[in-house]
Amino acid sequence: MLNFNKSRSQARPNRSYALGGMDHTEPNKKKGFVRKIILATALVALCILMLKQSPSFKSPSVFSRHETGVTHVLVTGGAGYIGSHASLRLLKDSYRVTIVDNLSRGNLGAVKVLQELFPEPGRLQFIYADLGDPKAVNKIFSENAFDAVMHFAAVAYVGESTLDPLKYYHNITSNTLVVLEAMAAHNVNTLIYSSTCATYGEPEKMPITEETPQHPINPYGKAKKMSEDIIQDFHKNSDMAVMILRYFNVIGSDPDGRLGEAPRPELREHGRISGACFDAARGITNGLKVRGTDYKTPDGTCIRDYIDVTDLVDAHVKALENVKPGQVGIYNVGTGKGRSVKEFVEACKKATGASIKVDYLPRRPGDYAEVFSDPSKILRELKWSAQYTDLEKSLQVAWKWQKSHHNGYGSLNLSF
Repeated sequence: MLNFNKSRSQARPNRSYALGGMDHTEPNKKKGFVRKIILATALVALCILMLKQSPSFKSPSVFSRHETGVTHVLVTGGAGYIGSHASLRLLKDSYRVTIVDNLSRGNLGAVKVLQELFPEPGRLQFIYADLGDPKAVNKIFSENAFDAVMHFAAVAYVGESTLDPLKYYHNITSNTLVVLEAMAAHNVNTLIYSSTCATYGEPEKMPITEETPQHPINPYGKAKKMSEDIIQDFHKNSDMAVMILRYFNVIGSDPDGRLGEAPRPELREHGRISGACFDAARGITNGLKVRGTDYKTPDGTCIRDYIDVTDLVDAHVKALENVKPGQVGIYNVGTGKGRSVKEFVEACKKATGASIKVDYLPRRPGDYAEVFSDPSKILRELKWSAQYTDLEKSLQVAWKWQKSHHNGYGSLNLSF
């Protein structure tokens, strides 16, 4: 702290000089006074300069205030596969976006791509934080003026959830509770929750409608259902606008080749079948492992509803556009058509042009035989339907990104 008061030991003595028998002190007093004024002015200028250089002196960030005509969306998990594609779509549609991610599954490279595409001030910011830290989350909400939250952040591998269930309950259920508490405390009343068809478990009847009973059979699905229950219970005593999207198996990548799927190497064995196919096609792994050939399906392998990531994020934006205060919308997001794992593998072989060795292994714990959606409700109410329904073409788009990104997003450093 700068002290403008000079101590007595520092004060300049007042001197007088005798001229012709007379004492003349006034000119020297004036000079001393002028010096003090100059010094004080210089010190004040220095203080102002130092304050201006201080972060606390800077004008408030545009992210910290609401702006007419601009919707500011917090995208949790926005550095991940689906979250980054959602952020891209929101930015293209002129939303203001804040990404919060702890990078345990996300990629800094994806954030870098988005920053380069949208460098204008006030469009995109990235905050490195863990949703499991309530203090950090509350600070983020207190420093930013969010209009809505798209909550993607979650660990999302069925097999891994059976091996480490506590991680899934912490990461999905507990973290969703932290986000809801922060939203309530800071009056953020719009939530788009990214859920999963895993909450249905293994229904007796197909296709799955939104009224199909939810009986999840693995910790991943159970943790997501618990989160849904918490959201709906909280909503009963609030005016929050909520959309819950239960989506199916995600494939594909950005059609313009800017983003793709790049899971960490140590998680490949738990990852999506598309990633496993591409790894086999590139020779990263010695073939593809298909788990389970004795299910009660036409060819013995699991049947899934494969939804292109571009369609999926379009559904999230449609949900945001149509969300209403005091209401909860629940929708299945899928193509309405089931494809077997064997069919998928054949489509992947054609898309990559590679001869992929396939090993057939016992079932993976927590898997179910057949799951595909009835998407008629989302078509009827939100006017949404899947557009990228050619399995082979979706895989071709994703394969193109994989071939041009042999090391995923590479090793990139960002300042946050």
